[in-house]
Amino acid sequence: MTEHLFLGDAYRRDVAATVTGHTQEGGIILDRSIFYPTGGGQPGDSGSIDWEGGSTRIATALKARQGAIALVPAEPHALPAVGTVVQQVIDWERRHRHMRVHTALHLLSVVLPLPVTGGQINSDRGRLDFLMSEPPEDRAALEEALNEVIERDFPVTDEWITEAALDANPGLVKTMSVRPPRGAGRIRLVCIGNADHQIDLQPCGGTHVARTAEIGRIRIGRVENKGKQNRRVHVHLD
Repeated sequence: MTEHLFLGDAYRRDVAATVTGHTQEGGIILDRSIFYPTGGGQPGDSGSIDWEGGSTRIATALKARQGAIALVPAEPHALPAVGTVVQQVIDWERRHRHMRVHTALHLLSVVLPLPVTGGQINSDRGRLDFLMSEPPEDRAALEEALNEVIERDFPVTDEWITEAALDANPGLVKTMSVRPPRGAGRIRLVCIGNADHQIDLQPCGGTHVARTAEIGRIRIGRVENKGKQNRRVHVHLD
């Protein structure tokens, strides 16, 4: 089991950790990780690890067995032995852009309050697929509504609930294709807003900015037809 440090502090850029194992594919498993592993439409983090006598670039991070995270070297390299203390450093600029896009997509699901059938995050853009028979009538108005919410600078926080509590409130889950991970006994909720005005609350294991204004201005891109009842809405960081 790898401790997922990014869940507690998405702004942490470097930290020491200990190698606890390797995957058959050459991945490096640490006892704790600031690298987000690919999942939920968000790419794995890239960066580097350094140790006494060696260093290697990390191309991405992936989920491994039993809650572990495997760091994937960018090229074949002699791996640090089990027990080695390493210093892990993420590509902060790339991670921060993922945080901005991911939080923007949560807000897109607020201004387009429809069931979500899929999504994807990149470092400069993202998209959500909606169960929507017709495209938005006014794309400019949609863009303005999204940016207005962003500019209100709502706080973004998280909390944990039990799986049983989520089962009692199935409406919290907006995504139809991706279900919250089960088995740990608890589910992480990402909250946007405050006690007086909460605008979004949904299960999510990704990384987010601390306040919505940090996203910056968002541009609505293409709206694609992905089936009789499905529309794909693209957003871009300005």
